[in-house]
Amino acid sequence: MELVLAIAIGMLGGSGIWLLMRPRTFQLIIGLSLLSYAVNLFIFSMGRFPVGRPPVLEPGMAGDPAHFADPLPQALVLTAIVIGFATTALLLVVIIAARGLTGGDHVDGKARGE
Repeated sequence: MELVLAIAIGMLGGSGIWLLMRPRTFQLIIGLSLLSYAVNLFIFSMGRFPVGRPPVLEPGMAGDPAHFADPLPQALVLTAIVIGFATTALLLVVIIAARGLTGGDHVDGKARGE
C-alpha cells in the first residue's frame, strides 16, 4: 500500500510540475491543483493513519497515543483543501480578467496571432 501511495504522490507531483511549465493559463491552474493534491496526500500519509483504530480515546482506555489516530495531519489537509480552493477561485478570476485585457490565454500575455 505504501508503494501505491508513493507512486500516486509522485505521479501527481510530476504531472503538476509538467503542467506548470505549459504556456496556457488553464494548464497552469490544473498543474497547481495537481501539485496541491500531491502535497495533501504526502501530509496525510506522514500522519501514519492507523487503520481500524478509533479517532478519539474510548472510555476506559489508557492515554497512549498509539491507540488512536493523530488528528493533526487531517486538520492540516482540510485547511490546505480550503485554502487551495480559494486560491484556485482567485486565479480563475484573475485569468478571466487577463484574457479579456490581452485577448489570449498565454502565460506571458501574448495575444493570439503574435
